[in-house]
Amino acid sequence: MITPNDLQRLENARNLWLATVRPNGAPHLVPIWFVWLDEKAYLCTALDSVKARNIRQNPRVAFALEDGDDPVLMEGTARILENGTPEIVQAFQKKFNWDIRGDGTYNTIIEITPTRMVL
Repeated sequence: MITPNDLQRLENARNLWLATVRPNGAPHLVPIWFVWLDEKAYLCTALDSVKARNIRQNPRVAFALEDGDDPVLMEGTARILENGTPEIVQAFQKKFNWDIRGDGTYNTIIEITPTRMVL
């Protein structure tokens, strides 16, 4: 269960560490900007990035906020979205002053639905 403190941290944190699974079963771990919206995490990446390729072949992921003193660690299911909703676009604009629609490199949105809160 997400506590009010966890929710505030998920809404305010700039980065999370995302773990995806490579085809050979090895983990792939990267820091990435994200927004938290309607109990889901949204990330932007390149269509051909390692994380996007990994998610297409295995949607199971884990992520953690950067703060190791008061960890938030979740497992979830990721999917690649064709387009961002106006709410997702607005959330990135508000948090990072970044219009994701105009970025030709980071043109792929990953949606993560948490399935289990580990910490």
